[in-house]
Amino acid sequence: MPKSKQQKQVILDSLADKIGKAKTIVFAGFNALTVKDNEQLRQKLKAEDGEYYVAKKTLLGKSLKIEGLNIRKFPGKVAAIFAYGDEVAPAKALDEFRKGKKDKLFFVGGVLEGRAISAEEVDNLAKLPSKQQLYAQLVGSLNAPVSGFVNALSGNLRNLVYVLKAIEVKK
Repeated sequence: MPKSKQQKQVILDSLADKIGKAKTIVFAGFNALTVKDNEQLRQKLKAEDGEYYVAKKTLLGKSLKIEGLNIRKFPGKVAAIFAYGDEVAPAKALDEFRKGKKDKLFFVGGVLEGRAISAEEVDNLAKLPSKQQLYAQLVGSLNAPVSGFVNALSGNLRNLVYVLKAIEVKK
């Protein structure tokens, strides 16, 4: 049954709100996903501070006015995944979820920092480490010189103790 203009306007307002809050939007094409798969994906994305939303391409296109992005040209049915927290986490969660379901779920494009990105760029984005992993790598890199310095100093002290011990044994 077709939606009335008021229902479409409510959907457009909802989409505009979601787009305003989202840091990243990933568009995924889907074919033959079961209700169970859809619910699992929604829960997984919600845990990553993201949201899985399906709307008609015309409504998505009207709500998103970004140069170089034509949602109507995406193949098949399209879902929008909104990332409200970490920009990469929902793309990573979707990439992990689609393992074994590549024919059912695939990247078709996205929006990052207000510009359109291709499916390949979304795929590369999904392969990036998470913010927490990057923070851990940064802390490890910052800690490495200090650890090396401490090891060098303790090595000198250890050698001094060995020399003193050898002198003691000799006398």
